[in-house]
Amino acid sequence: MSRVIVVGGGASGMMAAFRAAKNGHEVLLLEKNVKLGKKIYITGKGRCNFTNACDVQDFFSNVVSNPKFLYSALYAFDPQRMMDFVEGEGVPVKVERGKRAFPRSDHASDITKALESAMKKANVEVRLNACVSSLLVSDNRINGVVMSDGNQFSCDDVILATGGVSYPSTGSTGDGHRMLSSEGIAVTELYPALVPFETEEKDITKLQGLSLKNVNLKVFDGKKICFDDFGEMLFTHFGISGPLVLSASSHVTKILKDKKITVSVDLKPALSHEKLEQRIIREINENPKKSFAFLLRRLLPGKMPEVFFERLSFDETKNLSDMTRVERSLLINTLKNFRITVNATGGFKEAIITQGGVSVKEVTPSTMESKKIRGLYICGELLDVDALTGGFNLQIAFSTGYLAGESIR
Repeated sequence: MSRVIVVGGGASGMMAAFRAAKNGHEVLLLEKNVKLGKKIYITGKGRCNFTNACDVQDFFSNVVSNPKFLYSALYAFDPQRMMDFVEGEGVPVKVERGKRAFPRSDHASDITKALESAMKKANVEVRLNACVSSLLVSDNRINGVVMSDGNQFSCDDVILATGGVSYPSTGSTGDGHRMLSSEGIAVTELYPALVPFETEEKDITKLQGLSLKNVNLKVFDGKKICFDDFGEMLFTHFGISGPLVLSASSHVTKILKDKKITVSVDLKPALSHEKLEQRIIREINENPKKSFAFLLRRLLPGKMPEVFFERLSFDETKNLSDMTRVERSLLINTLKNFRITVNATGGFKEAIITQGGVSVKEVTPSTMESKKIRGLYICGELLDVDALTGGFNLQIAFSTGYLAGESIR
């Protein structure tokens, strides 16, 4: 039996602690916050989309960075096993659109309680307000940890699960990356991911609060398409957000470090140019004495007609019967290709996850053990692995945590 210290009481840390203790090891979990699972409480707007009920092969298609690294972890503990685990701890589960899994209660706290219950039954010792500052390593072997107050805890194995740097208010402040870097373990550059976009055009701010459903969004780096998908987006006081934008951000956050990108929104994806023109001609024929403003209000929600008038320099009082072919073409092209310039992403305070982290080349994928330091296991958002929205990132945390705890002998 090993004495194991788990550093970090988030999703991956709690799962790792439970699994190591379940296998008979003496486990001490150290968490610097006043409570466990602080980031879990804010996921899914407090409802906690804790996994996705897709099969494992579909899961990999939603992983953005280093999906092959996750094969062992996800096959060891897949979404179905996670749902079974939660229900086994007395938390009923429901699956919603996009196979997103939530606790039936819609309370994120129930997921944390399930993990706490499992740890308690496995005899995990938990210490809160316990901040680890460094690792004790000698001859490429872990020996323990050093606390911020100078105290030391010795052990046989350490599982590091301190998270990334997104939502720093939850305690994710890069502690693990600093500790590992000081031990010579490579950490790739960190970027905010699943994060809103800041836009250049001032007229976008007029649309603040407007949500668009069933639109197609493309992201261009020059002429290259970096992202192309269908769904929902939201205009904010500084730019754009919503599920489509958050997913797009994970594909382009590194590009935005050095240059701007262009977003193209097809506001009428169900209609081809020809069908849309037929619709507009019909509106003109049926309402020739109505104004341009009438037509745009029929085609667009909220304050979008106002933005269109400014972009197209249309006279909103002009009769539809006076609309020229050129004006009609401009309107159709803008409806099918509403362009937005993106200057940057929001920062880590707005980001749901961190992209980048401990290089996967530093970690044995079948065990989550460091290749340089024996007895040191690394899991969760610390790793250079990330995925799209829909419960995939929390499942990665649970799966890598489970495999780390399971691998200790």
